[in-house]
Amino acid sequence: MTSKTIITTLSAPAAIGTYSQAVKAGGTVYLSGQIGLDPATGQLVDGIDAQVARVFENLKAVAEAAGGTLADVVKLNIYLVNMKNFGNVNEAMSRYFSEPFPARAAVGVATLPRNALVEAEAVLVLPE
Repeated sequence: MTSKTIITTLSAPAAIGTYSQAVKAGGTVYLSGQIGLDPATGQLVDGIDAQVARVFENLKAVAEAAGGTLADVVKLNIYLVNMKNFGNVNEAMSRYFSEPFPARAAVGVATLPRNALVEAEAVLVLPE
């Protein structure tokens, strides 16, 4: 059985439930969903653009704590309360990711924790 390592960092919001910020199993790291919480204040940032940027900053911090970067992301799942904000996500992704882009799904949802507008989770594979 592959051992698993729990990944935590103070540079991203602490888990607000019964989960870990990330779990590493072998060379794969599973990053839990991040919403636009500022890790310094624990408060949700205002507006879709700020929340999308904060989500990616939080994912970046957890990826780095695991020994990787956003360039190591192979799969990204995005959850939006309003699919009209999908363009905002695409625009932000162009700042955080470069080709070859990760596989991605975007799903419209009724609500998210703390009434966030967007949440994203990722899977990354660390270089050997």
